[in-house]
Amino acid sequence: MYDVIVRQAKIADGSLIDIAIQDGKLAAVGQLPPDVTATRTLDLHGQYWLSAGWIDSHVHCYPKSPIYHDEADRVGIDSGVTTVIDAGSTGADDVDDFYQLTRQAKTRVYAFLNIARTGIVTQNELADMAQIDKVGVAQAIADHPDFIIGLKARMSSSVVGKNGIQPLLRAKEMQQENQGLPLMVHIGNNPPDLDEIADLLAAGDIITHCYNGKPNRILTPQGQLREAVKRALERGVLLDVGHGSASFSFAVAEMAIRQGILPHTISSDIYCRNRISGPVHSLATVMSKFFSVGMTLPQVIDCVTCHAADALRLGGKGRLEVGADADLTLFELQHVPQVFIDSEGLSKAGEQLLVPLAAIVAGEVILTAEGKSKNVFDL
Repeated sequence: MYDVIVRQAKIADGSLIDIAIQDGKLAAVGQLPPDVTATRTLDLHGQYWLSAGWIDSHVHCYPKSPIYHDEADRVGIDSGVTTVIDAGSTGADDVDDFYQLTRQAKTRVYAFLNIARTGIVTQNELADMAQIDKVGVAQAIADHPDFIIGLKARMSSSVVGKNGIQPLLRAKEMQQENQGLPLMVHIGNNPPDLDEIADLLAAGDIITHCYNGKPNRILTPQGQLREAVKRALERGVLLDVGHGSASFSFAVAEMAIRQGILPHTISSDIYCRNRISGPVHSLATVMSKFFSVGMTLPQVIDCVTCHAADALRLGGKGRLEVGADADLTLFELQHVPQVFIDSEGLSKAGEQLLVPLAAIVAGEVILTAEGKSKNVFDL
């Protein structure tokens, strides 16, 4: 007798599988005998899709942040997302409070720690180098080793002021002093120039806002990949979408993907304003936009499951394997005409829309609003 059995779920390659959950873990994956029972059985009848739980690698969900704030469950389980990673909303000063607040969420929450001790309480947290406190960062990481999964440095002119590349040099030092944790680097307007940034990054470092349409973007004016970015990717640097309110261009994404420059992770950079008013709305919406620029369902799903889990070093997540955490996302793939909007206000027609129906976190089934309205399960 298992806790939960999901039968006849359609996975990204189109095949059907059964999954059994016991004690918050995946206990069986494949085809289960018909006489196997569970406390709760969800029979999808091959109508609905299932994947490992979606991971949003870049959100802002510290509710007390004065600029970019939201509730973890609003950007998480309400949207079928089982795991979110806050991308630098807090620094060493506030991460303790953030951690305590996340313990009340059903969504699994982790954090990239901002290298500025204040986090994002202003738009220019790295304009004063005194904000970067190595001791405070090290103490925060020591206090929350299972919560802080990396460091975040926002390297655009509005954030660093006259400091140019210096905050990133300091971030790389702190990275090496703290077990080589993943480093996520926000790119935007220069200075510093993207070539300077890319040349400092190493395997496992993450460039977020990778398809922004600003002059300091990954493509040259002629539409080719910058040589510095090409070298960085060859070293193992990863590209993250980080859509957000001002950091995703359909034109750049389409040109890049046509050349084989795919994102390693698809993330939303969501917070209350761009969730409610757009252009982000949800991780599912952002994922759906990538069908319109040349990516397939398996590629898109990998970007929010196994690729994200590997990049963020989240063991036990991102794969439908026995022993993995029982974090799953159930969804529909609707074939209906759509009009999607990028961060520059430009539109693109689409024909496919991902609609999350439920998040399963550690075996607990949580229906989205859409899932409830469709009476997907007899719960």
